[in-house]
Amino acid sequence: MINHQQLIELGLSYKGTSLRYPFTMDLPVLYVRDRMFALLFNRDGVESVNLKTSPDEAWLQRETYRGSVFPGYHMNKQHWNTVILNGTVPDEVIIVMFQESYYRVVAKFPKSERDLLLLN
Repeated sequence: MINHQQLIELGLSYKGTSLRYPFTMDLPVLYVRDRMFALLFNRDGVESVNLKTSPDEAWLQRETYRGSVFPGYHMNKQHWNTVILNGTVPDEVIIVMFQESYYRVVAKFPKSERDLLLLN
């Protein structure tokens, strides 16, 4: 079952990322440049992560994983989901959601910055 530490390690392997604590020291946030793409927290004592997605995908994920994927806690409900890391959403699916969040944020950068982040 994937956890916060594994997501942090994965996130920091992406170009232009950093780990910050803009709210409190128990609320780690992964950023690409100056924009967050993953907010990690505990929900009801279970590790969770907020991830950015498209409105259609957000709805599909919530329907597919009822009880484990919700509208983003304290986020724009249309573009963010909260994913409970309790093993009910397969790790492979969470990793795809995580990557999608990174790419959605990078897609909003100017082309010159985007190219630096996406080209090896």
